[in-house]
Amino acid sequence: MVAVLLILIPLLSGLASFFIKEDRTVKGWSLFSSVITLLAVLYAIFNPQQLSYDAAWLPTLGARFSVSLDGMGKMLCLLTAISLPVIFVSTFKNTYQKASAFYALMLLTQAGLMGVFLATDILLFYFFWELALIPVYFLCSIWGGEKRIAVTFKFFIYTFVGSLLMLAGIIYLYFQTTGGSFALKSLYALHLSVKEQNILFWLFFIAFAIKMPVFPFHTWQPDTYEQSPTAVTMILSGVMVKMGIFAVIRWLIPIFPLAADHFRDIVIIISIIGMIYASLIAIKQDDIKRLIAYSSIAHIGLMNAAIFAHHQIGLEGVMIQMFNHGVNVIGLWIVADVIEQQLGTRKFSQLGGLAQKAPILAILLVVMSLANIALPLTNSFVGEFLMFNGLFQYNAWMAAVAGVSIILAAVYTLNMIQKIFYGNTTEITNHAKDINGNVQLILVVLVVVVIVLGVYPQPMINLTKDSVQIFFANR
Repeated sequence: MVAVLLILIPLLSGLASFFIKEDRTVKGWSLFSSVITLLAVLYAIFNPQQLSYDAAWLPTLGARFSVSLDGMGKMLCLLTAISLPVIFVSTFKNTYQKASAFYALMLLTQAGLMGVFLATDILLFYFFWELALIPVYFLCSIWGGEKRIAVTFKFFIYTFVGSLLMLAGIIYLYFQTTGGSFALKSLYALHLSVKEQNILFWLFFIAFAIKMPVFPFHTWQPDTYEQSPTAVTMILSGVMVKMGIFAVIRWLIPIFPLAADHFRDIVIIISIIGMIYASLIAIKQDDIKRLIAYSSIAHIGLMNAAIFAHHQIGLEGVMIQMFNHGVNVIGLWIVADVIEQQLGTRKFSQLGGLAQKAPILAILLVVMSLANIALPLTNSFVGEFLMFNGLFQYNAWMAAVAGVSIILAAVYTLNMIQKIFYGNTTEITNHAKDINGNVQLILVVLVVVVIVLGVYPQPMINLTKDSVQIFFANR
């Protein structure tokens, strides 16, 4: 029942939030709910009993409400459960019109994400996939920036097309199973022809690639990240992109192994192109949000390439990097939100010298930024090292080209630090103040996580090792 509670707590709390009128009350309620969800996840991790639940859902179709927590699910549910309290605390002073609806939709998004990471029935997985996305459309279109309508429409079209392709694939798979089943085990047991696998592979991969996103399905992402409220952007880049990576590991490759082998080089090549392309564009950005957005595309591209390299070391790196990337990118978004809320701008050209006015913020951003480029002793180093190792063992030349992104990441990250925090202060930054209170506390906690997992990543590796073993056992 613990697995069900991970969905029910944010779902019911989100529905209740719609009826809370007082802004401060709904903030407190949402924070309380997210902390309870976090405690439930921690209980599931340290008390691995009753982590599966199965009951009739749509019996006439053979669909079941089947959820289960394996190592990868625990890790991603933990990331989701950590993210919401971090977001709520760090943005507690932010004000939103119709705050009750804003926080309700945030909690419903969390419920959808939990369901995606827990579902072992593909129709249920699809249901939660949509449940996670629909609230985000409203969050972006109602509380976003000036261009939010056009940007949200583009986001909707991309994800809607991807969802339709996946739904078509799900329906076809259903009719191939004995007696009609959506169960994970039934799909793993299918013996599809090479032609069937090749077609179905792309129906699912495009849907997952849009969500990650990877080149060339990425064009919705920078605009959406830029126009969305920062709290929503944190969810999108910190957690929601992991839906695509997770789905490739849980559903795509085990169900279509022959197609995955056949198209492996194509997928790795487009992932590497995306890494280099996104890194080069990030170097030219004058907006903090857009730089972080393109940086995220590069990191996700490496994860996708490492998965298809099909090496155990690389997949172990992907597992821990999904968590670490979420921690790091949320930390960067918090800094971006602090700067925008206090100074009213995100443009590097209007900033400078902030280290003189906000030394604590400067120190914390530098640590999060160095973690983002995988400096040794930070959490991302181990994950990136393992992923590049796996990619190198598959193809040394591909790994070498992908490695160029490391240099480019150092260029745009150090350039960002220099332009924001060093040099002379500007008219805008001259009156800046250092961080304190909630934001300082959250960033310090994230920095501690960065350093601890950088020095000792073994707990995260141990948490997900069963998922790695199952993945290769099903190939």
